[in-house]
Amino acid sequence: MAISYAILFDMDGTLLQTETLSTPAFQRTFDQLREQGIWDGPTPSEEQLVSVLGMTVEQVWNTLLPGAVEEVQHAADRLLLQNEIKLIHERVTELYPGVVETLHHLHEQGIPLFVASNGQEKYIEAICAEYGLTDLFTDLYSAGRFQTRSKNDLVGKLLRDYEIKQAVMVGDRRSDIEAGKANGLFTIGCDFGFAGEGELDGADRLIASFSELLNHLPPPYKPQHRQS
Repeated sequence: MAISYAILFDMDGTLLQTETLSTPAFQRTFDQLREQGIWDGPTPSEEQLVSVLGMTVEQVWNTLLPGAVEEVQHAADRLLLQNEIKLIHERVTELYPGVVETLHHLHEQGIPLFVASNGQEKYIEAICAEYGLTDLFTDLYSAGRFQTRSKNDLVGKLLRDYEIKQAVMVGDRRSDIEAGKANGLFTIGCDFGFAGEGELDGADRLIASFSELLNHLPPPYKPQHRQS
């Protein structure tokens, strides 16, 4: 059955305050790579580690492990996922303020909600399970699950699979805005995530906190007063 209206969310820097999770996970991974003798390069700086958030897995390791053979990249990816899931369960980070309440409100209004992330499948599933979000989403789409090469491709596949006629793309990186625009969606840029200056240029709306989302969704959504 076709869906008339839906909202698609990026994960890192949009729903989840990822930097306090990703930085230690990457640092542990590079330590383990050196301990195992399969990589002898230094650990990238925190700035470099944050800069890759939102990239596809292939782009991440091409950036952080330049010149590494495919076997080393795959080993790094396995270790990173293990470290991320362990840290998720340790609750080293949190969702952004307002995420739970806003998603619950939209879900109660009957609006289909989706995750569209360049992350790994088990990573996205672990976050949603740990923070009680799984039942709020119609489906969790990730590059890791479908092996898509870009956010544009992932969003396009989601729209086709669910026959979505109109949708909103919510995210914090240029790739989110570009994916929305390439697929004819209304785009909302989260100016509280990892975006650099000017990175969200082209978004239809910008929000400075997640709670502002309800005031910027296009029709047919109609803002309603929520009970406190």
